[in-house]
Amino acid sequence: MSGGTYNVLFLCRANSARSILAEAILKKEGHDHFFGYSAGSYPRGEVHPYAKELLTSLGHDTNAFSSKAMEVYSEQDIIKFDFVFTVCDATANEDCPIFPGSPMTAHWGVPDPADATGSEAEKRLAFADTYRMLRNRISVFTNLPFKSLDRMSLQQEIDKIGQISDHEDA
Repeated sequence: MSGGTYNVLFLCRANSARSILAEAILKKEGHDHFFGYSAGSYPRGEVHPYAKELLTSLGHDTNAFSSKAMEVYSEQDIIKFDFVFTVCDATANEDCPIFPGSPMTAHWGVPDPADATGSEAEKRLAFADTYRMLRNRISVFTNLPFKSLDRMSLQQEIDKIGQISDHEDA
């Protein structure tokens, strides 16, 4: 693949936590080469309050984030996606619509922090852990040598990123 700019869509069932966090990370760290988007198969309609709180505390502008259906992107012809990553197991096992651009796909499943139980501190820690895991994977992804990888090699690399252990640091 040639170097340049890439549009990346992160999919999750509710589009309220994991996919929003991934979109935010890529928007902040994409360095004008990667543009992040997110959507859900069954969007909750709002960003989880703990996700917003965490993103705000880390310097992300949360005003642009919203929970939306993946059809928002599949039924348009404006954004051509280069990559589509599922970040939850449920969405990875669902039929997804066809997205413009014939994107490469991979599954980067991480635990849903919205399912965390315990004290408020433990729930917030689950969101921070999910952010860390996604940030590690996105960092590996954005540092791939895109100019020197053919499509098959790149597919192998993005699949490997999805296998990074939840407790590994990139």
